[in-house]
Amino acid sequence: MKFWSNITKSLTPYVPGEQLNETDIVKLNTNENPFPPSPKVLESIQDAIGSQLKKYPDPESTKLKDAIGDFYKIESENVFVGNGSDEVLAHVFMAFFKDKKLYFPNITYSFYPVYCGLYEIDYQPISLNYKFQMETEDYLGLDGNIIFPNPNAPTGIEVELSTIEEILIKNPDNLVVVDEAYVDFGGKSAVELIGKYKNLLIVQTFSKSRSLAGMRVGFAIGDTELIEGLVRVKDSFNSYPLDRLAQAAGEAAIKDREYFEYTCSEIIKNREWTVAELEKRGIEVLPSTANFIFAKVENAENIYAELKSRKVLVRYFKKPLINSYLRISIGTKEEMEKLIKNIDQIMGV
Repeated sequence: MKFWSNITKSLTPYVPGEQLNETDIVKLNTNENPFPPSPKVLESIQDAIGSQLKKYPDPESTKLKDAIGDFYKIESENVFVGNGSDEVLAHVFMAFFKDKKLYFPNITYSFYPVYCGLYEIDYQPISLNYKFQMETEDYLGLDGNIIFPNPNAPTGIEVELSTIEEILIKNPDNLVVVDEAYVDFGGKSAVELIGKYKNLLIVQTFSKSRSLAGMRVGFAIGDTELIEGLVRVKDSFNSYPLDRLAQAAGEAAIKDREYFEYTCSEIIKNREWTVAELEKRGIEVLPSTANFIFAKVENAENIYAELKSRKVLVRYFKKPLINSYLRISIGTKEEMEKLIKNIDQIMGV
Protein backbone atom coordinates (compact mmCIF):
# COMPACT_ATOMS: atom_id res chain seq x y z
CA MET A 1 0.00 0.00 0.00
CA LYS A 2 3.05 2.25 0.23
CA PHE A 3 2.70 3.47 -3.34
CA TRP A 4 -1.09 3.65 -3.50
CA SER A 5 -2.66 7.00 -4.25
CA ASN A 6 -5.23 8.38 -1.83
CA ILE A 7 -8.05 7.60 -4.25
CA THR A 8 -6.87 4.00 -4.58
CA LYS A 9 -6.93 3.66 -0.81
CA SER A 10 -10.48 5.00 -0.70
CA LEU A 11 -11.96 2.66 -3.32
CA THR A 12 -14.51 -0.03 -2.52
CA PRO A 13 -14.29 -2.30 -5.59
CA TYR A 14 -17.21 -4.06 -7.21
CA VAL A 15 -17.62 -7.68 -6.14
CA PRO A 16 -18.75 -9.96 -9.00
CA GLY A 17 -20.65 -13.19 -8.55
CA GLU A 18 -18.67 -16.30 -7.69
CA GLN A 19 -16.97 -18.11 -10.55
CA LEU A 20 -16.30 -21.70 -9.48
CA ASN A 21 -14.20 -23.85 -11.79
CA GLU A 22 -16.30 -26.97 -11.41
CA THR A 23 -18.08 -28.59 -14.32
CA ASP A 24 -21.03 -29.95 -12.33
CA ILE A 25 -22.15 -26.60 -10.87
CA VAL A 26 -25.68 -25.36 -11.61
CA LYS A 27 -24.62 -21.74 -12.08
CA LEU A 28 -27.52 -19.36 -11.52
CA ASN A 29 -25.69 -16.44 -9.93
CA THR A 30 -24.28 -14.15 -12.64
CA ASN A 31 -27.16 -13.85 -15.13
CA GLU A 32 -25.29 -15.57 -17.94
CA ASN A 33 -27.24 -17.03 -20.83
CA PRO A 34 -27.64 -20.81 -20.42
CA PHE A 35 -27.57 -21.29 -24.18
CA PRO A 36 -24.37 -21.22 -26.25
CA PRO A 37 -23.80 -18.42 -28.77
CA SER A 38 -25.34 -18.70 -32.20
CA PRO A 39 -23.55 -21.27 -34.40
CA LYS A 40 -22.93 -18.39 -36.78
CA VAL A 41 -20.86 -16.71 -34.07
CA LEU A 42 -18.56 -19.70 -33.83
CA GLU A 43 -18.21 -19.80 -37.63
CA SER A 44 -17.39 -16.09 -37.70
CA ILE A 45 -14.75 -16.44 -34.99
CA GLN A 46 -13.17 -19.35 -36.84
CA ASP A 47 -13.03 -17.28 -40.03
CA ALA A 48 -11.38 -14.41 -38.13
CA ILE A 49 -8.59 -16.60 -36.79
CA GLY A 50 -5.59 -16.34 -39.06
CA SER A 51 -2.77 -14.13 -40.17
CA GLN A 52 -4.82 -10.96 -39.66
CA LEU A 53 -4.47 -11.36 -35.88
CA LYS A 54 -0.98 -9.91 -36.19
CA LYS A 55 -2.59 -6.59 -37.14
CA TYR A 56 -4.57 -4.20 -34.97
CA PRO A 57 -8.35 -4.46 -35.21
CA ASP A 58 -10.57 -1.73 -36.62
CA PRO A 59 -10.53 0.94 -33.85
CA GLU A 60 -14.02 2.05 -34.86
CA SER A 61 -15.55 -1.47 -35.05
CA THR A 62 -17.27 -0.24 -38.21
CA LYS A 63 -18.95 -3.48 -39.31
CA LEU A 64 -20.23 -4.17 -35.82
CA LYS A 65 -21.66 -0.66 -35.47
CA ASP A 66 -23.30 -0.99 -38.87
CA ALA A 67 -24.90 -4.29 -37.80
CA ILE A 68 -26.17 -2.75 -34.54
CA GLY A 69 -27.54 0.19 -36.49
CA ASP A 70 -29.35 -2.16 -38.90
CA PHE A 71 -30.88 -4.12 -36.02
CA TYR A 72 -32.25 -1.04 -34.28
CA LYS A 73 -33.00 0.91 -37.47
CA ILE A 74 -30.71 3.78 -36.53
CA GLU A 75 -27.61 5.31 -38.08
CA SER A 76 -24.26 3.77 -37.12
CA GLU A 77 -23.07 7.26 -36.11
CA ASN A 78 -25.47 6.93 -33.16
CA VAL A 79 -23.66 3.81 -31.92
CA PHE A 80 -20.63 3.46 -29.65
CA VAL A 81 -19.04 0.08 -28.83
CA GLY A 82 -16.73 -0.97 -26.03
CA ASN A 83 -15.19 -3.87 -24.17
CA GLY A 84 -18.36 -4.98 -22.42
CA SER A 85 -21.08 -2.67 -21.12
CA ASP A 86 -19.10 -2.14 -17.90
CA GLU A 87 -16.36 -0.40 -19.87
CA VAL A 88 -18.97 1.57 -21.80
CA LEU A 89 -20.51 2.63 -18.49
CA ALA A 90 -17.08 3.60 -17.16
CA HIS A 91 -16.63 5.89 -20.17
CA VAL A 92 -20.12 7.31 -19.62
CA PHE A 93 -19.28 8.21 -16.03
CA MET A 94 -16.02 9.85 -17.08
CA ALA A 95 -17.43 11.68 -20.12
CA PHE A 96 -20.64 13.08 -18.65
CA PHE A 97 -21.02 12.74 -14.89
CA LYS A 98 -18.05 14.51 -13.30
CA ASP A 99 -19.45 18.06 -13.23
CA LYS A 100 -22.88 17.42 -11.71
CA LYS A 101 -24.47 15.37 -9.01
CA LEU A 102 -25.62 11.95 -10.18
CA TYR A 103 -28.89 10.29 -9.15
CA PHE A 104 -29.78 6.59 -9.27
CA PRO A 105 -32.00 4.18 -7.30
CA ASN A 106 -30.77 3.07 -3.90
CA ILE A 107 -31.25 -0.57 -4.93
CA THR A 108 -29.58 -0.95 -8.30
CA TYR A 109 -26.49 -2.16 -10.13
CA SER A 110 -23.76 -1.95 -7.50
CA PHE A 111 -21.11 -0.83 -10.00
CA TYR A 112 -22.63 2.68 -10.11
CA PRO A 113 -21.33 3.82 -6.70
CA VAL A 114 -18.01 2.10 -7.49
CA TYR A 115 -17.56 4.27 -10.59
CA CYS A 116 -18.56 7.33 -8.58
CA GLY A 117 -15.76 6.54 -6.15
CA LEU A 118 -13.26 5.93 -8.93
CA TYR A 119 -14.05 9.17 -10.76
CA GLU A 120 -14.85 11.22 -7.63
CA ILE A 121 -18.44 11.92 -8.67
CA ASP A 122 -20.97 13.31 -6.19
CA TYR A 123 -24.03 11.06 -6.15
CA GLN A 124 -27.37 10.70 -4.40
CA PRO A 125 -29.30 7.42 -4.25
CA ILE A 126 -33.10 7.73 -4.49
CA SER A 127 -35.17 5.29 -2.47
CA LEU A 128 -37.48 2.86 -4.25
CA ASN A 129 -41.03 2.49 -2.93
CA TYR A 130 -42.20 -0.47 -0.87
CA LYS A 131 -42.80 -2.46 -4.08
CA PHE A 132 -39.17 -1.84 -5.15
CA GLN A 133 -40.38 0.50 -7.90
CA MET A 134 -39.03 3.90 -8.94
CA GLU A 135 -41.38 6.76 -8.04
CA THR A 136 -41.57 8.94 -11.15
CA GLU A 137 -41.98 12.16 -9.15
CA ASP A 138 -38.59 11.61 -7.50
CA TYR A 139 -36.84 11.93 -10.87
CA LEU A 140 -38.52 15.07 -12.23
CA GLY A 141 -36.67 18.39 -12.38
CA LEU A 142 -33.48 17.22 -10.67
CA ASP A 143 -30.27 19.25 -10.39
CA GLY A 144 -28.08 16.49 -11.81
CA ASN A 145 -27.78 13.58 -14.22
CA ILE A 146 -29.67 10.30 -13.90
CA ILE A 147 -28.83 6.64 -14.50
CA PHE A 148 -30.89 3.51 -13.87
CA PRO A 149 -31.13 -0.02 -15.23
CA ASN A 150 -34.28 -1.04 -17.04
CA PRO A 151 -35.27 -3.62 -15.99
CA ASN A 152 -33.63 -2.93 -12.67
CA ALA A 153 -30.95 -5.12 -11.14
CA PRO A 154 -31.21 -7.03 -8.89
CA THR A 155 -35.01 -6.74 -8.73
CA GLY A 156 -35.88 -7.36 -12.40
CA ILE A 157 -38.66 -4.74 -12.29
CA GLU A 158 -39.27 -2.72 -15.46
CA VAL A 159 -39.89 1.01 -15.85
CA GLU A 160 -42.51 1.79 -18.49
CA LEU A 161 -41.45 3.72 -21.58
CA SER A 162 -43.93 6.50 -20.81
CA THR A 163 -42.21 7.03 -17.45
CA ILE A 164 -38.79 7.25 -19.09
CA GLU A 165 -40.14 9.81 -21.54
CA GLU A 166 -41.59 11.90 -18.71
CA ILE A 167 -38.23 11.85 -16.93
CA LEU A 168 -36.51 12.97 -20.15
CA ILE A 169 -38.98 15.81 -20.69
CA LYS A 170 -38.70 17.09 -17.11
CA ASN A 171 -34.86 16.98 -17.15
CA PRO A 172 -33.97 18.77 -20.41
CA ASP A 173 -30.58 19.92 -19.12
CA ASN A 174 -29.62 16.58 -17.54
CA LEU A 175 -28.41 13.41 -19.19
CA VAL A 176 -30.61 10.36 -18.60
CA VAL A 177 -28.79 7.03 -19.07
CA VAL A 178 -30.90 3.89 -19.33
CA ASP A 179 -28.89 0.71 -18.74
CA GLU A 180 -30.72 -1.97 -20.75
CA ALA A 181 -28.54 -4.99 -20.04
CA TYR A 182 -31.62 -7.20 -19.51
CA VAL A 183 -34.22 -5.56 -21.74
CA ASP A 184 -34.44 -8.38 -24.29
CA PHE A 185 -36.19 -10.79 -21.92
CA GLY A 186 -39.61 -9.16 -22.02
CA GLY A 187 -38.88 -5.47 -21.54
CA LYS A 188 -39.32 -2.59 -23.97
CA SER A 189 -36.25 -0.72 -25.16
CA ALA A 190 -36.14 3.07 -25.17
CA VAL A 191 -34.28 3.03 -28.50
CA GLU A 192 -37.37 4.39 -30.25
CA LEU A 193 -36.89 7.61 -28.28
CA ILE A 194 -33.43 8.18 -29.75
CA GLY A 195 -33.64 11.15 -32.10
CA LYS A 196 -36.50 12.63 -30.12
CA TYR A 197 -34.45 13.37 -26.99
CA LYS A 198 -30.83 14.50 -27.15
CA ASN A 199 -30.45 13.90 -23.39
CA LEU A 200 -31.03 10.14 -23.68
CA LEU A 201 -28.24 7.57 -23.78
CA ILE A 202 -28.92 3.82 -23.82
CA VAL A 203 -26.34 1.22 -22.81
CA GLN A 204 -26.67 -2.44 -23.77
CA THR A 205 -24.58 -5.61 -23.77
CA PHE A 206 -24.05 -8.78 -25.77
CA SER A 207 -23.33 -10.72 -22.56
CA LYS A 208 -26.92 -11.66 -21.70
CA SER A 209 -29.34 -12.12 -24.58
CA ARG A 210 -26.63 -12.97 -27.11
CA SER A 211 -24.57 -15.37 -24.98
CA LEU A 212 -21.28 -13.49 -25.35
CA ALA A 213 -20.33 -12.81 -21.72
CA GLY A 214 -16.93 -14.35 -22.46
CA MET A 215 -16.24 -12.02 -25.39
CA ARG A 216 -16.94 -8.66 -23.65
CA VAL A 217 -18.98 -6.67 -26.16
CA GLY A 218 -21.09 -3.70 -25.09
CA PHE A 219 -22.51 -0.65 -26.79
CA ALA A 220 -24.29 2.66 -26.32
CA ILE A 221 -26.89 4.39 -28.49
CA GLY A 222 -27.53 8.11 -28.39
CA ASP A 223 -27.26 11.49 -30.06
CA THR A 224 -24.12 11.98 -32.14
CA GLU A 225 -22.81 14.60 -29.68
CA LEU A 226 -22.96 12.03 -26.88
CA ILE A 227 -21.27 9.40 -29.03
CA GLU A 228 -18.50 11.86 -29.88
CA GLY A 229 -17.93 12.45 -26.17
CA LEU A 230 -17.60 8.71 -25.55
CA VAL A 231 -15.17 8.35 -28.45
CA ARG A 232 -13.00 11.14 -27.01
CA VAL A 233 -12.78 9.30 -23.70
CA LYS A 234 -12.22 5.94 -25.39
CA ASP A 235 -9.41 7.26 -27.55
CA SER A 236 -7.80 8.80 -24.47
CA PHE A 237 -7.86 5.41 -22.76
CA ASN A 238 -7.69 2.61 -25.35
CA SER A 239 -8.17 3.12 -29.07
CA TYR A 240 -8.67 -0.62 -29.68
CA PRO A 241 -11.20 -1.84 -27.06
CA LEU A 242 -12.58 -4.69 -29.17
CA ASP A 243 -10.29 -7.27 -30.72
CA ARG A 244 -10.92 -8.86 -34.11
CA LEU A 245 -12.62 -11.93 -32.65
CA ALA A 246 -14.98 -9.91 -30.47
CA GLN A 247 -15.97 -7.71 -33.41
CA ALA A 248 -16.61 -10.75 -35.59
CA ALA A 249 -18.59 -12.47 -32.83
CA GLY A 250 -20.71 -9.42 -32.11
CA GLU A 251 -21.53 -8.83 -35.76
CA ALA A 252 -22.59 -12.44 -36.31
CA ALA A 253 -24.61 -12.53 -33.08
CA ILE A 254 -26.72 -9.48 -33.81
CA LYS A 255 -27.34 -10.58 -37.38
CA ASP A 256 -28.75 -13.96 -36.31
CA ARG A 257 -32.17 -12.70 -35.24
CA GLU A 258 -33.83 -16.11 -35.38
CA TYR A 259 -31.46 -17.65 -32.85
CA PHE A 260 -31.64 -14.55 -30.64
CA GLU A 261 -35.44 -14.63 -30.56
CA TYR A 262 -35.50 -18.38 -29.89
CA THR A 263 -33.14 -18.29 -26.91
CA CYS A 264 -34.86 -15.25 -25.38
CA SER A 265 -38.27 -16.91 -25.69
CA GLU A 266 -36.95 -20.10 -24.06
CA ILE A 267 -35.51 -18.15 -21.15
CA ILE A 268 -38.81 -16.30 -20.70
CA LYS A 269 -40.67 -19.63 -20.63
CA ASN A 270 -38.23 -21.05 -18.08
CA ARG A 271 -38.58 -17.89 -15.98
CA GLU A 272 -42.36 -18.10 -15.90
CA TRP A 273 -42.24 -21.81 -15.04
CA THR A 274 -39.80 -21.16 -12.19
CA VAL A 275 -41.86 -18.29 -10.81
CA ALA A 276 -44.98 -20.47 -10.84
CA GLU A 277 -43.18 -23.30 -9.04
CA LEU A 278 -41.77 -21.00 -6.37
CA GLU A 279 -45.14 -19.35 -5.81
CA LYS A 280 -46.74 -22.77 -5.35
CA ARG A 281 -44.38 -23.14 -2.41
CA GLY A 282 -45.41 -19.82 -0.89
CA ILE A 283 -42.27 -17.97 -2.03
CA GLU A 284 -42.84 -14.37 -3.09
CA VAL A 285 -41.20 -13.40 -6.39
CA LEU A 286 -41.00 -9.85 -7.69
CA PRO A 287 -42.33 -9.26 -11.24
CA SER A 288 -39.39 -9.63 -13.63
CA THR A 289 -38.70 -8.86 -17.28
CA ALA A 290 -35.06 -9.92 -16.94
CA ASN A 291 -33.24 -13.26 -17.22
CA PHE A 292 -33.33 -13.53 -13.43
CA ILE A 293 -35.83 -13.35 -10.62
CA PHE A 294 -35.72 -11.88 -7.11
CA ALA A 295 -37.28 -14.26 -4.61
CA LYS A 296 -38.05 -13.58 -0.96
CA VAL A 297 -37.31 -16.57 1.27
CA GLU A 298 -37.01 -17.17 4.98
CA ASN A 299 -33.40 -17.43 6.14
CA ALA A 300 -32.16 -16.34 2.71
CA GLU A 301 -28.49 -16.45 3.63
CA ASN A 302 -28.81 -20.00 4.97
CA ILE A 303 -30.74 -21.13 1.89
CA TYR A 304 -28.05 -19.60 -0.31
CA ALA A 305 -25.30 -21.42 1.62
CA GLU A 306 -27.19 -24.71 1.57
CA LEU A 307 -27.79 -24.47 -2.16
CA LYS A 308 -24.10 -23.72 -2.68
CA SER A 309 -23.16 -26.82 -0.69
CA ARG A 310 -25.35 -28.77 -3.12
CA LYS A 311 -23.52 -27.14 -6.06
CA VAL A 312 -26.37 -24.81 -6.99
CA LEU A 313 -25.13 -21.21 -7.10
CA VAL A 314 -27.52 -18.28 -6.69
CA ARG A 315 -26.73 -14.69 -5.63
CA TYR A 316 -27.24 -13.36 -2.11
CA PHE A 317 -26.74 -9.70 -1.22
CA LYS A 318 -26.08 -9.12 2.46
CA LYS A 319 -27.42 -5.59 2.32
CA PRO A 320 -30.24 -3.72 4.06
CA LEU A 321 -33.69 -3.99 2.43
CA ILE A 322 -32.74 -6.94 0.22
CA ASN A 323 -31.06 -9.38 2.63
CA SER A 324 -34.14 -11.59 2.67
CA TYR A 325 -34.02 -12.12 -1.10
CA LEU A 326 -32.15 -14.41 -3.47
CA ARG A 327 -31.41 -13.38 -7.04
CA ILE A 328 -31.75 -16.43 -9.26
CA SER A 329 -30.55 -16.43 -12.86
CA ILE A 330 -32.73 -18.32 -15.31
CA GLY A 331 -31.02 -21.36 -16.78
CA THR A 332 -32.19 -24.27 -18.86
CA LYS A 333 -35.37 -26.12 -17.89
CA GLU A 334 -33.23 -28.93 -16.48
CA GLU A 335 -31.24 -26.49 -14.34
CA MET A 336 -34.38 -24.84 -13.01
CA GLU A 337 -35.85 -28.24 -12.17
CA LYS A 338 -32.70 -29.04 -10.18
CA LEU A 339 -33.06 -25.73 -8.35
CA ILE A 340 -36.66 -26.48 -7.37
CA LYS A 341 -35.79 -30.03 -6.35
CA ASN A 342 -33.02 -28.80 -4.05
CA ILE A 343 -35.20 -26.07 -2.57
CA ASP A 344 -37.82 -28.72 -1.77
CA GLN A 345 -35.22 -30.86 -0.05
CA ILE A 346 -33.83 -27.94 1.95
CA MET A 347 -37.27 -26.72 3.00
CA GLY A 348 -38.51 -30.23 3.72
CA VAL A 349 -41.34 -30.05 1.22
